[in-house]
Amino acid sequence: MSATAIPPARNSSSRFAHTTRAWPSMDGGTVPSGMVGTTPEVKMNRSAPSTATAWAYRAAGAAMCSGRISRIPIGLILSYCEAMTITPDAPTETRSIDGVLLTPKEVKIYGQESLMPSANVAEERLRRKQKLAGALRIFGRLGFGEGVAGHITVRDPEFPDHFWVNPLGLSFRHMRVSDLILVNHHGEVVYGEYAVNRAAYVLHAAVHTARPDVIAAAHAHSVYGKAFSSLGIKLDALTQDSCAFYENNVVISDHGGAVVFEEAAGRDFAEAFGQYRAAIHQNHGHFTVGASVDEAVFWFVCFERCAQAQLAAMAAGTPKHIPHESAVYTREQAGNAMTGWAHFQPLWQEICRTDPELFD
Repeated sequence: MSATAIPPARNSSSRFAHTTRAWPSMDGGTVPSGMVGTTPEVKMNRSAPSTATAWAYRAAGAAMCSGRISRIPIGLILSYCEAMTITPDAPTETRSIDGVLLTPKEVKIYGQESLMPSANVAEERLRRKQKLAGALRIFGRLGFGEGVAGHITVRDPEFPDHFWVNPLGLSFRHMRVSDLILVNHHGEVVYGEYAVNRAAYVLHAAVHTARPDVIAAAHAHSVYGKAFSSLGIKLDALTQDSCAFYENNVVISDHGGAVVFEEAAGRDFAEAFGQYRAAIHQNHGHFTVGASVDEAVFWFVCFERCAQAQLAAMAAGTPKHIPHESAVYTREQAGNAMTGWAHFQPLWQEICRTDPELFD
């Protein structure tokens, strides 16, 4: 029976370089076990064929690699494919580095111990005050300080109608746990010896009263937050990060630009804030809230940078908005409370390492 002539494989100067490795065959000859460089190293899945058959397989494989498959008898192609089986190398023993076995490990997130319930109220109070002092130093490091403006508050775990806050006139960069003051919802300092910023009491007390779910609230006169607030527009879903605030930020124009000292104005602000994560007080700046100091503070930092990005994009041209479905998906996946908490941890680690006196 005659067969169509099979052209020889191209030489090493062609687009594919073919090399072979020989091993003994059943009839005493040698057969190629694979074509290194064009196919994975393979082994025959049965007893080695005769020398002639093996060379036919090699020619078929070479022809297929060189694009001449139409000139090969179908029977030979099927035999070639059946005979070749990929056998990836497998370790013969468990690998290790420095004595550690390279096997799946149970892992955790940095700082997750702070998510565990405190043993008692005193421990939880200390934990919240430490995070507050550290967060204020982070604000200072990021350049959010402007005179006596700006404040972060956190509820007391035992007396939820009281909140801890930075005292009026003390630099963010110098804040310590022992400097913090406790204020009731009437604006009276009940723990500590320094005064409270009246505006901090009026606005934050109103939000804490209206939102039992809010443990912490943050505000500062940051540059991009102030600039953005003058536009009277919401933050748009222009970047992945900004999706955390998609359909979750509001513009409050009432009393915008005016120093808020009256409690009635604070109640108006809290009512307009609603259930949003962030509020843009027109001609003033932005406010963020959260279920922890970690979350509220990171959302403030994130909003500031998103406002900066949006201002830059608007100055450069016409920004492309993220489609609604994608913005919602990203918000749910990367803009939840746990994500906000997690993003704060690197900032917390840095300030703890560089400013250990904050714990005094």
